[in-house]
Amino acid sequence: MTESRFRPPSVLYRQRRLRLLVLVGALMTILILSLGFWLGQRAAYSGMGIDPESYRQLQEQLPAAREEALTLTQELEVQGTRHEVDRRALELVRGDIAAQKEQISSLEEGLRFYRSLMAPGEIAHGLSLREIELVSRSEAGRYAFRIVAQQEALKHDMLRGELYAEVYGKRDGEPINYPLAELSDDLQDNVVPLRFRYFQAIEGELTLPEGFTPEGVNVVASAKSPRKVEFTEQYSWQVQERFTHAGK
Repeated sequence: MTESRFRPPSVLYRQRRLRLLVLVGALMTILILSLGFWLGQRAAYSGMGIDPESYRQLQEQLPAAREEALTLTQELEVQGTRHEVDRRALELVRGDIAAQKEQISSLEEGLRFYRSLMAPGEIAHGLSLREIELVSRSEAGRYAFRIVAQQEALKHDMLRGELYAEVYGKRDGEPINYPLAELSDDLQDNVVPLRFRYFQAIEGELTLPEGFTPEGVNVVASAKSPRKVEFTEQYSWQVQERFTHAGK
């Protein structure tokens, strides 16, 4: 026959008390740890001069601040792009203005030229020459040239004649002359036919021989009609930046 187990009341009381003490100890431990964490956080905030409530508010405001900073950065990039576009547009406008000023200057020069042809007494009566124009090219020893023959008359009949030009200078210390047609592929013959009422421009490019130093250009022009005339002009070698406005 199995013997039933019997525990005295004192034993049960001690077991319950032990469990209660363990539970209370656990709760106290949790409370102490929580209190220590809270006090440590407060001490950290206090050491940094930060109020916990302000810190929480800052945390709440941080996402909005980041979004605003991103928006401002994008706006700054847009403004920078607009500034670059405006700068380039301003450069284009300045370039257009400079080109227009140059065109106006060229037109004014051309107007003065045509007025000199039409106004009596501005140039010698009959056939005459304007001073030769020389413009340097990028290639060494290469130049663009222009010789303008013109006439003044009360009645501008067709002038017929011819023109011959040569470049003179020195090579190896010795004087030497070169017909302009030998230095330029734009002239077919040494003698250029003249046929015009008001003016005629002889234009092209020339290349100087190696070792040759130019000093000037001799030009001989003659007219057969409306009346016969012939004269010679000698021009020094003077290079300019650009041509005056005078067409063929």
